Amino acid sequence: MRLEGASIAVSGGARGLGLATARELAAAGGTVTIIDLPDSGGTAAAAELGEGARFVPADVTDAEQFAAALDVAEERGGLRGLVHCAGAGRKIRLLDRDGEPGSLEDFEWTVRLNLIGSFNALRLGAARIARREEADGERGAIVLTASVAAYEGQIGQLGYTAGKAGVVGMTLTAARDLASRSIRVCTIAPGVMDTRLLARMREDVRAALHASVPQPSRLGHGEEFASLALQILENGYLNGETIRLDGALRMAPR
Repeated sequence: MRLEGASIAVSGGARGLGLATARELAAAGGTVTIIDLPDSGGTAAAAELGEGARFVPADVTDAEQFAAALDVAEERGGLRGLVHCAGAGRKIRLLDRDGEPGSLEDFEWTVRLNLIGSFNALRLGAARIARREEADGERGAIVLTASVAAYEGQIGQLGYTAGKAGVVGMTLTAARDLASRSIRVCTIAPGVMDTRLLARMREDVRAALHASVPQPSRLGHGEEFASLALQILENGYLNGETIRLDGALRMAPR
């Protein structure tokens, strides 16, 4: 896909990995639509990126809201791509300290955001990309975001692991499903990335995280996620694959 002039939506695009991706897309000449929650700081993020960017508030788990946000991206030149970064987790264990069952509400919330939200973004994005004329053998591409927790979830990550493992599980099936529409689907599974949450950790905790990554022994950068997302959008032969971005990290149980 040629990014210059292409309309690309980025969910969760007001901060973290999504904002890093939106920056790189804008720098590549893309028409970027940032989709995030109303209180996410999306207006300031879009202003930072310049005239080619716009912010539309929406919750990815709300079908009507997210469809309306994608319609804005559609109106800005016809949607060609979606990078879906929205996601979060709550700490969940099967039994609490007193031996009581873990929170079903927290599990449902986490799975809904990470898995149901990804399915919603995938289906609504694909419907709009499918309206485009083919260019260089494709209509567009969708990039989902999983996590290394999909493979090595740590204690307390039950809901997050379930949601992200579901995203990994959907990837190949979605790519096969959309092949007849000439739409590609890939997923990125990041390891420990240098986000605002990790920035608030004590230095000794951060140092331990750095040491847990074989090479390079540091946290991942948002720009590295963004670079991979753009490569997936641009490379027409990348399809149906989940790519770990983790410096060869394999998470310990805790």
